[in-house]
Amino acid sequence: MSGEEEENAAELKIGDEFLKAKCLMNCEVALILDRRYEQLQQMSDDPTNQISQVFEKSMQYVKRFSRYKNPDAVRQVREILSRNRLAEFELCVLGNLCPETVEEAIAMVPSIKSKGRALEEDAIEKMLHDLSLIKKFE
Repeated sequence: MSGEEEENAAELKIGDEFLKAKCLMNCEVALILDRRYEQLQQMSDDPTNQISQVFEKSMQYVKRFSRYKNPDAVRQVREILSRNRLAEFELCVLGNLCPETVEEAIAMVPSIKSKGRALEEDAIEKMLHDLSLIKKFE
């Protein structure tokens, strides 16, 4: 991104390095940290070998703010959001914040309605409905 252009997430101007980066939702990070925590527990017979405080705090945070707990639900959420050709940044914001209405989704991620790549409101509504079904049956 040139020095003259200003970053603006509402218009999906976040820099090439961020547009190409793989983002993870809180629920995905929680699954990864859970798995790593189990590995550390199994490897450690020594009770003095403790898990770092940063690791524990990070795990607490992502668990607290994860909207989906079940690994299958997490996979389905990413699948649903990916179908709509969202940027990784948009996908993660919607997956983490779980808007309930089209208006909330557009307010949280205005770039989904920006010129040239606008999702139809019906498509956004269907996507939100599918996400709510996953949450309901999880």
